[in-house]
Amino acid sequence: MDYFLYKDGELFAEDVSVREITRAVGTPCYIYSARTLARHYRLFDEALEGTEHLVCYAVKACSNLAVLKLLGDLGAGMDVVSGGEYMRAKAAGVPGDRIVFSGIGKTREEMELVLKGGIRQFNLESEPEMRLLNQVALELGVVAPVTVRVNPDVDAKTHAKIATGKSENKFGIPISRAREVYAEIAKLPGLKVVGIDVHIGSQLTDLAPYKAAYQKVAELTEELRAQGHEITRLDLGGGLGIPYEQNNDRPPLPVEYGAMVKETLGHLDCEIEIEPGRLIAGNAGILVSETIYVKEGEDRKFLILDAAMNDLVRPAMYEAHHDIVPVMEPAPGVEPDRYDIVGPVCESGDTFAKGRDLATMEPGDLVAFRSAGAYGAVMASEYNSRPLIPEVLVQGDQFAVIRARPTYEEMLNRDSIPEWL
Repeated sequence: MDYFLYKDGELFAEDVSVREITRAVGTPCYIYSARTLARHYRLFDEALEGTEHLVCYAVKACSNLAVLKLLGDLGAGMDVVSGGEYMRAKAAGVPGDRIVFSGIGKTREEMELVLKGGIRQFNLESEPEMRLLNQVALELGVVAPVTVRVNPDVDAKTHAKIATGKSENKFGIPISRAREVYAEIAKLPGLKVVGIDVHIGSQLTDLAPYKAAYQKVAELTEELRAQGHEITRLDLGGGLGIPYEQNNDRPPLPVEYGAMVKETLGHLDCEIEIEPGRLIAGNAGILVSETIYVKEGEDRKFLILDAAMNDLVRPAMYEAHHDIVPVMEPAPGVEPDRYDIVGPVCESGDTFAKGRDLATMEPGDLVAFRSAGAYGAVMASEYNSRPLIPEVLVQGDQFAVIRARPTYEEMLNRDSIPEWL
């Protein structure tokens, strides 16, 4: 559920007209609903009620400081995958003991930054990383709390580019070798084992792969404890999917996921950490764009928008679907037109949808891309020297720009020309 609804024939973000926002900030722009973000965080928190747990929002889904502060103030932890994301979480007021550092390529500089600033745990992804972290921790005179990300070789049955739990994926240590890795960690004075980490992919629409992976983690937990390792936390990753198409099959709900976690792992008396991103942020955001032209092709109509693949890359990168709706609600019974919906970037890949039925559109009409809050603004670029587009947060009847659109001058001033040219 989200709070982007039609009222009197016009799309609203909570209690603010989308047209009012675009008159103030221009198009294209991202609009986020604070009420939706808070609701989705609470769904996960309530789903794990009765267990010791921490919901760590996956910062990579939508990393704006205002979004992080909103969630952090509700009690969320943060899952970060870079030094920059760590600094964002800290700048939003999230304490180090609620921040988990994931990612397969942690550098020495990032390790130093995080160890000095405070961290809940490192999720280790490889033996070279483990040894480097031990060295850095000893140099700083601290002990780093760690889990090992195990790769359970479970097919998440999701898009190949966002699957992370199969043996051919780059993530984690094969679960078959976890025992020897934990044995080596026990000999390293700069590291302290606190648990096990697993994450099998994103946009999962079935609980069965989760259950298969978590059963393997449960078995590993008991084996490691028998060998003398202190396993007090289980980091279960994120990845629960959202319905990008309103008429699609319903992905599992957080409450169903929580029940499965308790059934599979509840007997271990471990603190549970989860790292949702998409389900918290995805349906909490829309991308709003204005129609530039309606172009008649030989056998189709093109709806040419002022948003492009650099603003929302998911359709070009993942063949991803987003429902696209007019900001002004069509009258009942009006026959739609069929369009290929495209952007102005000089790439054939700058296509959002083909053969999509939509209300008859004219230049100047606005459309909204639903479910654009996750992996939208964070993956945007300035390709074709198009400035990054603004982000807006709505709460009730208020809205604020939480990232401004840079001017051309500001964009150009980031470059420099050497004196010798």
